[in-house]
Amino acid sequence: MSLTVHAGGRFATRDELSFIPVPVETESYTPVPHNHLAETLTTIGRDILKGYALESEKYALAREGNQMFGVLTFKGERSDIGLSVAFRNSYDKSMAIGIAIGAKVFICDNLALAGDVTVLRKHTGNVWATLEDVAISTLYRDLAPWN
Repeated sequence: MSLTVHAGGRFATRDELSFIPVPVETESYTPVPHNHLAETLTTIGRDILKGYALESEKYALAREGNQMFGVLTFKGERSDIGLSVAFRNSYDKSMAIGIAIGAKVFICDNLALAGDVTVLRKHTGNVWATLEDVAISTLYRDLAPWN
């Protein structure tokens, strides 16, 4: 897994994610709180990836907290088997929410995102239902058989 910070971002803790003010929802924009996205993906990973444990989590913030980048790394009972979930989010409408899942993932504060499976979702209406469904189905259907 790789989280690269070099384009004006800085590393942050998960606690710091909750201190960034969430913008107001509008008719065409549904904000997704940074800390809630991180917690949801962690919970989905723990629930679906039986035999895996959360080994590490890394976060970065850019543009005064309006952009967030993260990587969760899960390790299996065998030390040579792992799975990572990279994700990004913004409050300033500069990018869609992105999730990348795979044995190796890459995310950067220059907006690059890559993995075996990558999904992007705009911040519109039912963004939460779509994100949760995609994360659950992708991990369960495509990657949980690695267990």
